[in-house]
Amino acid sequence: MISRIDLRGDALPEGPALRDLLPRAEFDVQAALEKVRPICEAVHHRGDAALIDFAEKFDGVRLESVRVPAHAITDALQTLDPAVRAALEESIRRARLVHRAQRRTTHTTQVVPGGSVTEKWVPVERVGLYAPGGRSVYPSSVVMNVVPAQEAGVRSVALASPAQAEFGGLPHPTILAACALLGVDEVYAAGGATAVAMFAYGTESCAPANMVTGPGNIWVAAAKRYFTGKIGIDAEAGPTEIAVLADASADPVHVAADLISQAEHDPLAAAVLVTDSVELADAVEKELEPQVAATKHIDNRIVPALKGRQSAIVLVDGVDEGLRVVDAYGAEHLEIQTADAAAVADRVRNAGAIFIGPWAPVSLGDYAAGSNHVLPTGGCACHSSGLSVQSFLRGIHIVDYTKDALAEVAHHVVTLAEAEDLPAHGAAVKARFVGDEQMARGWKVPTSK
Repeated sequence: MISRIDLRGDALPEGPALRDLLPRAEFDVQAALEKVRPICEAVHHRGDAALIDFAEKFDGVRLESVRVPAHAITDALQTLDPAVRAALEESIRRARLVHRAQRRTTHTTQVVPGGSVTEKWVPVERVGLYAPGGRSVYPSSVVMNVVPAQEAGVRSVALASPAQAEFGGLPHPTILAACALLGVDEVYAAGGATAVAMFAYGTESCAPANMVTGPGNIWVAAAKRYFTGKIGIDAEAGPTEIAVLADASADPVHVAADLISQAEHDPLAAAVLVTDSVELADAVEKELEPQVAATKHIDNRIVPALKGRQSAIVLVDGVDEGLRVVDAYGAEHLEIQTADAAAVADRVRNAGAIFIGPWAPVSLGDYAAGSNHVLPTGGCACHSSGLSVQSFLRGIHIVDYTKDALAEVAHHVVTLAEAEDLPAHGAAVKARFVGDEQMARGWKVPTSK
């Protein structure tokens, strides 16, 4: 059901050579880009009419309006299963605890007497958030996008999710109920690239946003790439990934269950076990059979995902080598199920989120750990972070210098400007000291008085 890659015996290669040995899904965003281009431009030129036409084409329902009526949002909350409501409320509570602690404060650095640089943090004015539809419904993604935006202080938050024919063209009612719990009343029935284009360009019913965040399929990723530079984005999210670094102390029942938990997202989902224990590898492989047979989404998601080129059991000589492999892989979700798991996790450099030991499965992080589940995929964890309050903030430097403080460093500014052949930069400083004899003498300022 799952292939093996044996990296034992020989020294592991470095950098890209090691990455090339590891499993990864094919995810050609560039090819998809050409297909979303006309969709995005249709939204640009035709606005809501294009969104309505695309909802009929892609979602099988003809909309009267793209904006979800306020009563539909409140009705969805009133009819929500009480157990689901309680679970969402607890997820929101925990996410707020974690994300509120990420808030940044204004800080001033006194560089020299009379000269300071202050860094203040300003939230993005308006964001468009995306909650996927399709194979599953993701109210948890509503929580993970809305909470950090709100905690960052974003003033205007709008959310889009695909129209659902079975719900009269509205997004899934659980999505709407999650919006109601979070106080989001601006919701649109728009999916995929059309939703991203709506937020990027704006339409008759939707004001343009400064930034778009949220997970999605390859068409969402391609649309984000198309608008990079026009709007801010969080990441070009690819198929979900789990990597488990485990030794002989790991429970094969837990490991198999965790691999399956991510495989059920999508046939392109990646499930990777890295271990130095052949016995564990054998036990996990054996355990996959009955667990897969007992669950849902077997033929259309789980089995294709586990059998795909993106999933594998990777055998290594030891935990040290396993760490090198998982750092090269840069998983979206990384579980450490080894002896002294916390110490091993502390050595990891590349991962979207790390889950330590047998009692912190990825599923916990998906819903109720308090962490964010919008995370970098496709190896991007080597340079990118998951969604956080910081994602919605901009750091602005405020420079405040007195005349004396500028005079002290003026000769250095002039020297560097001339070294870069930008004399007007230096002249802008000199102009402030016209008639100052001390400054005129070669721009030399005494270092001591």
